[in-house]
Amino acid sequence: MERIWTTALGGHVGERVRLAGWLHRLRRLSNVTFLVLRDGQGLAQIILDEPEMSARVGALNAESVLEVEGVVVAEPQAPGGVEVRQPQIEVIMAASAPPPFDLFRPTLKAQLPTILDHAAVALRHPRQRALFRLTSTSLSGFRASLRERNFVEIQTPKIVASATEGGANVFTIDYFGRPAYLAQSPQFYKQTMVGVFERVFEVGPVFRAEPHDTPRHLNEYVSLDVEFGFIEDHRTVMALLGDVLRGMLTAVAAEVDALTVLRLRLPEVPREIPSIHFRAAQELILEQTGEDIRQEPDLAPVHERFLGEWAQRTYGSEFLFVVGYPMVKRPFYTHPDPHQPAYSNSFDLLFRGLELVTGGQRLHRYEEYLAALAARGIDPEPFNGYLEAFKYGMPPHGGFAIGLERWIARLAEAANVRETTLFPRDQQRLTP
Repeated sequence: MERIWTTALGGHVGERVRLAGWLHRLRRLSNVTFLVLRDGQGLAQIILDEPEMSARVGALNAESVLEVEGVVVAEPQAPGGVEVRQPQIEVIMAASAPPPFDLFRPTLKAQLPTILDHAAVALRHPRQRALFRLTSTSLSGFRASLRERNFVEIQTPKIVASATEGGANVFTIDYFGRPAYLAQSPQFYKQTMVGVFERVFEVGPVFRAEPHDTPRHLNEYVSLDVEFGFIEDHRTVMALLGDVLRGMLTAVAAEVDALTVLRLRLPEVPREIPSIHFRAAQELILEQTGEDIRQEPDLAPVHERFLGEWAQRTYGSEFLFVVGYPMVKRPFYTHPDPHQPAYSNSFDLLFRGLELVTGGQRLHRYEEYLAALAARGIDPEPFNGYLEAFKYGMPPHGGFAIGLERWIARLAEAANVRETTLFPRDQQRLTP
C-alpha cells in the first residue's frame, strides 16, 4: 500500500490507508487513546481503542517514528474533519529521550536561546515549520516574478579577492596562503552579468562581519539580489521592486495552512509605494518630534519606526521608500543625483518601520568608477576584474537586495530575526 500524506486523508474516507510520521501527542481518556501523528505536511488523529496497543504506544517517547495503517472515517471534531480507526502500528524508530519541550503546544514554551540551542527539534513544531514554509514560498514567488520578466538566475562566488563594499567588516580567510574574503554581497558579479544577460538575479548567502548584537542583524543571511540594465534611474528599480513584492505576497497567500497556524495578516503593496526624500524625512522628524538629525547621514532604527508609522497614517501603507541618501553613506558604485551630487539615486524600502531593501542606480561609465575610487582613497588595482566590465560598454543599470530572513520576520511580526532564520549565525552562535 502506498503511503499518503496526512493532508490527503479527506479524499480517502472509507478506505484503508498507510501513513508515516512522528508521534506528536498521545492523549489517554477512560475508554480510548488519541494518537496525533505528524508528517511533513500536517497532523492526523488516530484512535487507539485496544488496551494493549495503547500501552505499547504509551511507553514511547514523543517524536518516535511510526508507520500506521488504518481506515479513514469522517469525524468533524478531528483535525481536517477525519480520523484513522482500526489502526495497525509499526514502530520504525523509538525516540531515545523525551524532546526538550512539548511540540504539541500552540507555541514553544522556552526562551529563544533554548529554542535555538535545540533547533533540530524545535524546527519540527508546527508554528516553526509554518514560518519556513513561508520562506520557501517567498522564494518561489521571487523567482517566478523575475522569470516572467526575462531575468536569468545566476550563482556567483562566495570567496572573493576584495571587499565588495570597500569596508573593513569582512570575514578574512586563508586561501592557500593568500588573504581572501567571504562575500558581503554578489554586487560586483551581478553588475558584470548585466553585460551578459541584461537582467539577472541571485539567491544566496552573504556574510557581514559587523559587531552587531541586535534583534535585526545577522552575520550570515540569505540575500535576494536583482540587477538589470537599460533603466531610466533608481525609480525604474523601485517600480520593479514593487512588482516583485506583489509576486512574493501572491505566492505566500496560497500557503493557507501556514498562514492559519501563524494567524498572519498579509500586507498590501500599493500600486505606487509612497516615497519621501532623505532630506524631507529629516525635516519631518524635526517638525513632528523636535529631534534635529539634519547633520546625520543615515537614519537610526527609531527614525525608521517613526517614518513607518507616518506612512501608515498618511498613506495607509506599510511600505515607504526613502530616497536620496547622502553619497557619503553609499558604496562607491552608487550613482549620484545629477541635480544634487551630494545625494544619491538610491533608496531604502521600509516595511512596517524597518529597513527591508536597499537599492538604486549604479555608475556605468569606466571613468566614473576610477574617479569614485580615487575620491574615497581606494586603490583600483584589486577591482580590475570588476572594472573591466565597464571598459567595454555597460548600459545604465541598477538593482536591489532583499534580506530573506528579515522579510519573513516582518511578515510574521517576529521580535527577533533569529526566529525566522534556520540555524542563525551571529557573534555568539556558531552551532548547531
